Amino acid sequence: MSTYWFKPKTYGYGGTPVTWEGWTLVVVNVVAVIGCIVLIAIGQHVVLGLLGAFAVTGLVVWLSMIKTDGTWSWRWGNKS
Repeated sequence: MSTYWFKPKTYGYGGTPVTWEGWTLVVVNVVAVIGCIVLIAIGQHVVLGLLGAFAVTGLVVWLSMIKTDGTWSWRWGNKS
């Protein structure tokens, strides 16, 4: 049985972390993107930094989508 790391957001598009695995994925993404920004800022590897940031973020979005309990769609909250 698969456990879900995210739940669909109440307002907006996407998912919200609900387990430690989901929060860990978010933190890993933030750290990786900061690392890519540092590469760009020191001027050594601009292209590598941009490609790395896009690749890591794309992987995190894909993994978040498949580990969400439900589908990602635009939501306006609970309608009564």
